[in-house]
Amino acid sequence: MTAFTPQGAPSAEQARQALGAVRHEVAKAVVGQDETVTGLVVALLCRGHVLMEGVPGVAKTLLVRTLSAALDLDHKRTQFTPDLMPGDVTGSMVYDARTAEFEFHRGPVFTNLFLADEINRTPPKTQAALLEAMEERQVTVAGDPSPLPDPFVVAATQNPVEYEGTYPLPEAQLDRFLLTLVVHLPERDDEVGVLARHAAGFDPSDLEAAGVRPVAGPAELAAARAAAASVRVSQEVLGYIVDLCRATRQSPSLQLGASPRGATALLRTSRAWAWLSGRDYVTPDDVKALARATLRHRVALRPEAELEGATADGVLDGVLAAVPVPR
Repeated sequence: MTAFTPQGAPSAEQARQALGAVRHEVAKAVVGQDETVTGLVVALLCRGHVLMEGVPGVAKTLLVRTLSAALDLDHKRTQFTPDLMPGDVTGSMVYDARTAEFEFHRGPVFTNLFLADEINRTPPKTQAALLEAMEERQVTVAGDPSPLPDPFVVAATQNPVEYEGTYPLPEAQLDRFLLTLVVHLPERDDEVGVLARHAAGFDPSDLEAAGVRPVAGPAELAAARAAAASVRVSQEVLGYIVDLCRATRQSPSLQLGASPRGATALLRTSRAWAWLSGRDYVTPDDVKALARATLRHRVALRPEAELEGATADGVLDGVLAAVPVPR
């Protein structure tokens, strides 16, 4: 038993404190990405997947590695390239000459935190190889399904779509991501802090030397998930979530609005945010806090709106301002 796990099953409050400590551990290696860390924790609570978008060099990969270390979870990374094949992700059948039989060799997707680095640099066929894993939490090869570990979360990174050599993710796959987190360039003070750490000898490949240690584990995560799923949601807040999603379908700037799956995703993320904030009920402010991250990849701008400089976040801000908030 690890030092951070109390005797017996942890309580909901112990689990909340442990997940709060995770942010502190991640901050030992990553500077100024608190919002992204919180989004990843929300995804873990909701059994969802995360798409992180940002230019190269903003610590997306380091963030996932550090989070897995703080949560004592297994993680694997695959660099998505134009020549990557589906079997390189899910695994494949390999002929064993000694037994004259084919054996399934598991791919890197068999882990707790799977980092799909630069996912939009690989062709759609390989991108689609993740669909079953993300939705069914299993991989089927030669007709035999193999379940993935629990917890299982895909943390995919992508470069902005206007970068050379990128393939836009298909809508069906985008919809499988619970959240899209925009990883911004750091503020000046944060960037100075990054350089100061490197000047002092910080090595991103050696998290143990940076002092990152496990402060939570599967037991705390299971208790946290159960507690977050029991957070109360009033009929008024349920109606507010539905009204927000329906408003995106009626927006003149969007050719595709949020589906009912988007509404259920917003419900789940709002519950997790409320629980992390120390409450056992969801408020409209919880919904607002997660609306952009939950819905920005589930809507599609009209071409004429893009030409006018509109963005998904800007349209969602307009929807949030226009839809009446329940008292």
